[in-house]
Amino acid sequence: MKAKYLLALTGIVGTLSLSLTATAQKAATAPAKQPVDFVNPHIGNISHMLVPTYPTTHLPNSMMRVFPVRQDYTTNRLGGLPLIVTHHRSISSFNFYPYQGDETEIAVSKPLSYDQEKVTPYRYQVYLDELNMGVDFAPSHQSAVYNITFEKQGAPYLIFNCRRGQLRASANVLSGYQELGNHTSVYLYAETDVAPTKAGVPQQGGVNWNSAPAAAIALVYPAGTKKIGIRYGVSFISEEQAKKNLNREIHNYDVNAVAATGRRIWNEALGKIAVEGASDKETTVFYTSLYRTFERPICISEDGRYFSASDGKVHNDEGHPFSTDDWTWDTYRAAHPLRILINKGVENDILRSYILMAQQTGQNWMPTFPGVTGDEHGMNSNHGIASIADAYAKGLRGFDLAKAYEVCKGAIEDKSLLPWSNAVPSGELDEFYKKHGYFPALKPGEKETVPNVSKWEKRQPIAVTLGTSFDEWCLSQIAGDLGKTADAEHYLKASYNYRNVFNPKTGFFHPKDKDGNFIEPLDYRTSGGPGARDYYDENNGYIYRWDVQHNIGDLVNLVGGNKKFVAALEDMFNEPYPMSRWDFYAILPDHTGNVGMFSMANEPSFHIPYLYNYAGEPWRTQKRIRSLLDQWYRNDLMGVPGDEDGGGMTAFVVFSQLGFYPVTPGSPTYNIGSPSFPHVKMNVGNGKFFEIKAHNASFTNKYIQSAKLNGVVLNQPWFKHSDIANGGLLELEMGPVANKTWGANSPPPSAAPMP
Repeated sequence: MKAKYLLALTGIVGTLSLSLTATAQKAATAPAKQPVDFVNPHIGNISHMLVPTYPTTHLPNSMMRVFPVRQDYTTNRLGGLPLIVTHHRSISSFNFYPYQGDETEIAVSKPLSYDQEKVTPYRYQVYLDELNMGVDFAPSHQSAVYNITFEKQGAPYLIFNCRRGQLRASANVLSGYQELGNHTSVYLYAETDVAPTKAGVPQQGGVNWNSAPAAAIALVYPAGTKKIGIRYGVSFISEEQAKKNLNREIHNYDVNAVAATGRRIWNEALGKIAVEGASDKETTVFYTSLYRTFERPICISEDGRYFSASDGKVHNDEGHPFSTDDWTWDTYRAAHPLRILINKGVENDILRSYILMAQQTGQNWMPTFPGVTGDEHGMNSNHGIASIADAYAKGLRGFDLAKAYEVCKGAIEDKSLLPWSNAVPSGELDEFYKKHGYFPALKPGEKETVPNVSKWEKRQPIAVTLGTSFDEWCLSQIAGDLGKTADAEHYLKASYNYRNVFNPKTGFFHPKDKDGNFIEPLDYRTSGGPGARDYYDENNGYIYRWDVQHNIGDLVNLVGGNKKFVAALEDMFNEPYPMSRWDFYAILPDHTGNVGMFSMANEPSFHIPYLYNYAGEPWRTQKRIRSLLDQWYRNDLMGVPGDEDGGGMTAFVVFSQLGFYPVTPGSPTYNIGSPSFPHVKMNVGNGKFFEIKAHNASFTNKYIQSAKLNGVVLNQPWFKHSDIANGGLLELEMGPVANKTWGANSPPPSAAPMP
């Protein structure tokens, strides 16, 4: 018995040894993963509260982009197959579905059961299991290709829908348009590799084969057809231009070839930042986050021309591709600064586009939410000013600064400061702000009488006051660069207006009424109605307590010095919900990703973990950043804590995993955090690289023991853009226990003293 057992065990060990050897040999010969292989488009596809991420297939910053047509990731039904998503997070323009079976069951649209979905940035594949059909898709910049395979017998159909517009079919060509609003349309030109036998209009109970064109068209193909290829182009200019876009980019129906090109383009884009030494989990979060930053804005230049919804005209782009679809309130904080580092030319052209949009409207102010159909006038403040100031401060010169200043100044002086408003001329609340230095709140029970104040968005007086103070500081920087000394001093002084709503008794920014009295009673956790919009915006008073991005040094003094400032930060991270979570989120649904009263889910929070650097305790920033990344940004379906507004949130993740962050856009400086990777190599252009070598870095070894920048000892938790603009090396020695003296006496710079 014992001999048999030993013999059997010897056999098992031998087999195991051979298996391990074979596995090792296979691993040795397997190709190394490239950056795009780490992208998981499904991260965050189930939302914590509001809007999930979408598994978008597109090329970097390209007009052509699609994601599955469904309510959310948990459904097992698609609402058709998309042809183009024109607006971030919107449903697709144009739509189609394949069909085989009883003709009387054909309708304008039909839910599709699906399985085996596979999404990469450059390819989308899915199996329609009830129909027994395969779908394979790959995009180019302004065109794309589908292959549809049919397993059943009988004639296949393709049913197209454009909702508000018209489609026409002739031979193997389908063309048409869909109206998007504000005199803007998207145009389609499509060809199939099999000619349909007839075309008609789907309606209740079947198809009218004698009626076309229409908003929906059904095409029937010869019985026995097992595969149909669709290649198509899109345009914001015309159907003719859509055809040109297609013929310029895609010449056949080969999904493999188009996907291979897309894969190469994505690897080039993502490969501008190489990271090494961390787990696959952290690397996946990093490259997925970086992929998200390329979703917006989109380039809409077509053969050197573009349609501008700002004036309803087609313009020559003069060699500078035109971009739009951006929510600057979200993206100025990190997405724009990231492009300054790795895509300078693109950022130059984006800012040039926004300046042109401002001029084309005739209103002469920077757009807040530049979109395909024009400025959507979203949120509060006008932080496009910050992107201009930041780009110029960091050396970008691809736009006219004098013109930029004109439209930035117009955003402060001419356009109303009211949230979500394009009111002009500015009204009585704007005049009050200019006279008294703060936006007034309504008294408890006082009814709104000022025209143009949104019934839903309200006044948001603290958000407006603090945001405008920051914009005015940015404007003062631009004025100074242009030699406009008087303007620079005026706007620098105005940038201190946040002091007018600081409550020294509580240490919070506190809404004031028009008579100068603080609103009472007030709970900084929950007061302000839905989204706290009566006083703040989407976030509560605990978040807006730190919304002085340009002058943290002054904020430290207002709060009472380093110790009180640090204690206040710690208090925020430890303050519990004042009620049940569901009641709290009923008031503040954007305020998810909570650590105490800190919200990792909303943009005004992103700079807050770095603020310990300003109060002598950088080690707390290092600790906090690593824990927040670990808690809220994960490689899973709920791995994003809130609305990821097209790079608005994920650019924060990219910077924070790299180990530094632009706390103050407009200031050519970066705060140091705690890098996730032992080695980073960033291509900053012109053959130059910025490297970070964080020796022994890990989740445990999160604390900086010592540092060198470009070979010189660095004992401060920040560095200048000029230190890395032409390449450089940041070396960090990392350890498991905090060095509480490193960087403690050299806070990052803040705004100049008030003139």
